[in-house]
Amino acid sequence: MEIPQSLLPFLERPAVVLGRGVSGRAAGEVLRSLGVFHAILDEAGGDTFTMAQAERLGLVIYSPGFPRDHPWMKIAREAGCLCLTEIDFAAAFLPGAVIAITGTNGKTTTTELLTEAFKASGTQAVAAGNIGHPLSKVVALPRAKTRLVVCEVSSFQAEDLAYFKPAALLWTNFSPDHLDRYDSLKDYFAAKWQLINNLIRPRLFVGPTVAEAAKLYGYELPSYTKIVDFDEPVELALAQTVFANNPQRENYLLARAYWREEGLPAEALIQGAFNLPVSPHRLREIRRIGGVAFWNDSKATNFCSALAALAAFDRPVLWVGGGSSKGGDVRHFAEMIAPYIKEAFLIGDTAPSMCEFLKNNNKGARVFESMKIAVETAYQAAQAGDIVLLSPGFASFGLFKNYADRGNLFIEAVLSLNPTLK
Repeated sequence: MEIPQSLLPFLERPAVVLGRGVSGRAAGEVLRSLGVFHAILDEAGGDTFTMAQAERLGLVIYSPGFPRDHPWMKIAREAGCLCLTEIDFAAAFLPGAVIAITGTNGKTTTTELLTEAFKASGTQAVAAGNIGHPLSKVVALPRAKTRLVVCEVSSFQAEDLAYFKPAALLWTNFSPDHLDRYDSLKDYFAAKWQLINNLIRPRLFVGPTVAEAAKLYGYELPSYTKIVDFDEPVELALAQTVFANNPQRENYLLARAYWREEGLPAEALIQGAFNLPVSPHRLREIRRIGGVAFWNDSKATNFCSALAALAAFDRPVLWVGGGSSKGGDVRHFAEMIAPYIKEAFLIGDTAPSMCEFLKNNNKGARVFESMKIAVETAYQAAQAGDIVLLSPGFASFGLFKNYADRGNLFIEAVLSLNPTLK
């Protein structure tokens, strides 16, 4: 593994990784392979981080959960440590090119689509980053000779970048999110803009809402930017895939714009669409009971993605929603989704406020302490032809470990319903 000259002085001293999650542990694997003495610290485990500790260090690698103004980050900077995000640290050792995918929604699907398309074209590629496979994991493995990495990048990961220099950037869309971390939407946009600053080739593809936000916040997109028209048709061959309809159709059009610009074979992109692994928590039907359909969209952790899921159906649904707030105007969210809801079954910290706001919009709404009770009550209220949809619109923290845990508990509750008791 080749070490950049600029990193050598900092690797001669011990290092610390902040965050014991999947990305933190993966960064630790890279340090171990480099022979760098290090520790992994996490507040959740009761660890502490002091100035005395920091002054003995050369490098501090921090996970996405650590904002730049975290007290530990302030200590590290004051002690003169080099502070790198996990994704930026890993990028310093990448053996091949990286394609970056960002956006409020659609990042994972677009990342997986391009990865499968590259594989279909004969290019050795791997998906990494915010998709759940840390970039550090790619470079830590002995077989790390991947020619291309398609990397999903969140705003948290993009805030500070030095070594992460993508050969192309696809920015799907922009809408309110993560206002529990950023003071304003402009700050959220600015974090993602760092990826444009680090581009090493004139390959930038954005959705219309990104262009609108850039204009609103006073950013000038580079002259080579391709603003993708989401009204363009997709190939007829995709009729039986998730890309036939929005919101996934828009993700395909963005990927296609990049694919065409690079002059890559069209059939490989279409094959990639058919090879795409189906996410178990992204708008999937789970079961039908007596004409009532149950759909799981637990991955919808923000307002925009929940609205897109609700709008995908041809009738108002029995909505299972709510969760932990990430900021944003909850009242306005309730107003936006009210036309798509027949009745709401709410859970989590935001349930009481959502209940009040939806009732103000003449919608029936009730608050529940658990997913199981919410699902059982929705089933009792449902009639033949109804749709029960979990598409929360909020984070999973509090009641659940993550969105996957939330989705799994929804599926478990649905599968345990007894049709004979209705």
